[in-house]
Amino acid sequence: MKNLVRAALLLLVAPAALAQGQLNLYCSSPNTAWCQGMANGFEKLTGTKVAVLQKATGEMLAQIKAEKDNPKGDVWWAGPGDAYLQAAEEGLLETYRSPNVASLHDWARRITDISKDRVSGVYGGIIALGYNTEIVAKKKLPVPRCWKDLTNPVYKGEIMFGNPNSSGTAYLMLASLVQVFGEEEAFRYMKDVHPNVNAYARSGIGPMAAVTRGETAIGSTVLHGVINEIVRGFPVHPVLPCEGVGYEVGSTAIIKGTRNLDAARKFVDFALSLDGQKLGLEVKEFAIPTHRDVPLPPQVPKLTDVKVISYDFAKYGSSTERKRLLDRWEKEINAAAR
Repeated sequence: MKNLVRAALLLLVAPAALAQGQLNLYCSSPNTAWCQGMANGFEKLTGTKVAVLQKATGEMLAQIKAEKDNPKGDVWWAGPGDAYLQAAEEGLLETYRSPNVASLHDWARRITDISKDRVSGVYGGIIALGYNTEIVAKKKLPVPRCWKDLTNPVYKGEIMFGNPNSSGTAYLMLASLVQVFGEEEAFRYMKDVHPNVNAYARSGIGPMAAVTRGETAIGSTVLHGVINEIVRGFPVHPVLPCEGVGYEVGSTAIIKGTRNLDAARKFVDFALSLDGQKLGLEVKEFAIPTHRDVPLPPQVPKLTDVKVISYDFAKYGSSTERKRLLDRWEKEINAAAR
């Protein structure tokens, strides 16, 4: 009997013991090479093995919620900060202010302050549209310059957006439109565009991937998502809508209840460091670095050179506001016939 009890206790302890030598990284970047590059860079620096799980931001938030009583992940990295702020509000993240936060741009440090030291900014991304130049030319479609241009019936079936219930980038676009136009006008606008939308993709990369493959003419994305494809030689071009755009602070955080707190803190330090932030460019990821001393890629405009709104991270990252907007979008937009 004693042997059975001892064996049972060993089974309970074993997962925690095994976890000490491995960091479980939850990655919400759509760029697999970037996720793995961060894992490899940290592994090389510290000797700690890193296992990577990759999912869209909204889906990862749902998984972290589901696992809150028995966390499987240690660190969440990449994806728009709004979802991270919701996770922080719901008690799903550990408190940690890396000393490297002091080296970040002011716009990146804001998210750490708003989250009360639970979230750190690792890159910036500007909401944009991307279009396939060959399809637009072949179908003689006008090139959109503004959000309102997309309501033109000529674009029927030619536009793909993301689903904000699963995609952090799509939620960022939704919240940005509400701030650009005001909520009622924004929802009227989305209803007017809806007949032209062929699908709401589950992931933020979905629309731009479809544009790149020639499956749709126009897609919602972030600016670096378009630049990434231009650099790879695809016939795509970005649009920064004339009315104004929001921006994301791609983030990282330590998952509450991690069994590897020391390694998780070291990963956050690494993600905010000069060397950690340079890894994006090495895998041809053209997001805006948050570290002041990492040079901006020549293909990427400064935030100050773009008509960006003063995005209210505190409001639109709150659990209550996020849920309210997503519920309204689901009922009034996604459920509507096209």
